[in-house]
Amino acid sequence: MSQLLHSQPGLARPGRYEHIEVTQLGGVIGAIVGGVRVGADVPPAAFAELRAALLRHRVVFLRDQQHAADADQVAFGRLFGEITKPHPTVAGDGAAVLPIDSEQGKANSWHTDVTFVDRVPAISILRAITLPPYGGTTMWANTVEAYRRLHPALQAMVAQLRAVHSNLYDYAAQRTFSGVDVKEQRYREEFRHLEFETEHPVVRIHPDTGEPSLLLGHFVRSFVGLSSVDSADLFQLLQRQVTRPENTVRWSWRHGDIAIWDNRATQHYAVADYDDLPRLLHRITIAGPVPIGINGDTSLPLKGDASFYSSLARA
Repeated sequence: MSQLLHSQPGLARPGRYEHIEVTQLGGVIGAIVGGVRVGADVPPAAFAELRAALLRHRVVFLRDQQHAADADQVAFGRLFGEITKPHPTVAGDGAAVLPIDSEQGKANSWHTDVTFVDRVPAISILRAITLPPYGGTTMWANTVEAYRRLHPALQAMVAQLRAVHSNLYDYAAQRTFSGVDVKEQRYREEFRHLEFETEHPVVRIHPDTGEPSLLLGHFVRSFVGLSSVDSADLFQLLQRQVTRPENTVRWSWRHGDIAIWDNRATQHYAVADYDDLPRLLHRITIAGPVPIGINGDTSLPLKGDASFYSSLARA
């Protein structure tokens, strides 16, 4: 696999991929992959190239997967590793699939999935089910590149910091609800019925590539040792680096699309620009290890036990 990766972003060399087609979408993030049919039977050589493309481009998109049902998505996910439960606090289908349903709320803020637990998922796989006729795009940002572009003095500072992440400091906790938003109110209550809080290094080392990456997003509540005011100011400064337009890719969904992203190297944002139209996608996640910081420190759970959500993948 390693021969398919480069240390710097760039276009794949002609003939670099022998079993799949890879079309790069942006300078530092995003690619469309062809030649893969989602399910359990992806040929090993093609899957190895797909995984390499994911590590390199951070998020990849598969078109024309209309055949895929939940079972195909789960079987495909198992090729990447252990499937987690749908979510630490939301039941989903009870086994693996979490519906991302606009009737339950809209997560229109930048985040990395499930950073409020110690075992942050490695990979997320999202399949389009019902799409609005306009809007409903999703954006991804490269958190490895965001760290690389920081001034060396900022890199040195954030490498020493740790941040507290909590599911109670989430978009779901910040919304207001009217009497008619029954489904959204129930989802909010389910999301918050268990409390999780974890202290993570702000800069983690990617377990597969060895690259340093910013571990932030909207679950961050504070930086350890900083006041609430200083935490808010620093958070905004770092998030601006993550979400600079040149560090992002924006995907316009169509039926049959599947997105796969490296949750250890990205943040994402589902854009709520489709009025009250229905939008439904199904997500599964692949178990990841406890993050290790650039200085060798590890994440520390402060509240909640996530062992039922997933076992610990090896770093």
